[in-house]
Amino acid sequence: MRKIVKKIAIYFIAVILIGLVAIFSYDRYQLSKESKLLDTNGTLVEVDHQKINVYTEGDGQETYVFMAGSGVAAPIYEMKGLYSKFSQGHKIAVIERAGYGYSDVSKDERDIDTLLAQTREALQKSGNKPPYILVPHSISGVEAIYWAQKYPEEIKGIIALDIGLPSQYVEHKMGVIDLWTVKGMNLLTKLGVHRLTPSQVYNPEVMKQSFLSAEEKEIYKALSYKQVFNDDMKNELLHVYENSLKSEALPKPKDTPILIIDAITEQNKDSNFTKYHSQKYAEFAEQINIAEVKELSGTHSIYLYKPDEIYNLAIAFMKTKVGSKER
Repeated sequence: MRKIVKKIAIYFIAVILIGLVAIFSYDRYQLSKESKLLDTNGTLVEVDHQKINVYTEGDGQETYVFMAGSGVAAPIYEMKGLYSKFSQGHKIAVIERAGYGYSDVSKDERDIDTLLAQTREALQKSGNKPPYILVPHSISGVEAIYWAQKYPEEIKGIIALDIGLPSQYVEHKMGVIDLWTVKGMNLLTKLGVHRLTPSQVYNPEVMKQSFLSAEEKEIYKALSYKQVFNDDMKNELLHVYENSLKSEALPKPKDTPILIIDAITEQNKDSNFTKYHSQKYAEFAEQINIAEVKELSGTHSIYLYKPDEIYNLAIAFMKTKVGSKER
């Protein structure tokens, strides 16, 4: 009986190994094939011996800087439905930090000071000078708030898209299971297993909408398969607690005007998490001289669902609450 069980186990392991080799080989083949689609869209500048991509369009005195959330592997394409609203009358820049979009993977520790230094240098080298109006989503909220804390003279305002506040990441430090989940997902991606779950690689909603052409949608998918959950994205998540601690150790950026967009889904509007999330936003806003919290109905990727509403709220906030006030 033991011999039979042992043989079954050996066969089972062999099948898994053969399957992984086949998946890995297929992923390598597809990456090579898809690479033909990936001509740079933006300006690649050298920062810390690596290439960082910055996409710019539109014209204006200030620059709206779009900062993608964790795992949004192709920001230029995924956020186009929103930033194209702004670029009709303003200058916009989409910063693709290391490991995202057309930028190189740095494989460094992704500490907040390195992140911010690279972002600031890449923007300057690509011709985008301050003052900036930051438009961070999700985890990028930590960098945006830290930026306003360290260099308030560079930031005219922040339009925060359902961001994670530093205090939230400190209060909810990842446990052992979460840490190993992040590392495991990174490993599975290196093996090419992500090819089996396309909806986890890129946002299906982008494919449904019309703000990208058919060609751009193919590029969006190719970039996502190439970059998703790479080492930089993994390290960002693994260091978000330490990065948030650095922000929490500094005074709040009370003189930086902040509009917070709170995305709330209808089915979860009465949940404890939603109430906690909204409470944290309200508490943070109370510590800022000029701040508003606006609720929009939609999922975390709110820029895909309510681009017009976000644009109108942002422009109204900057005109009525900030205006031409000297910084």
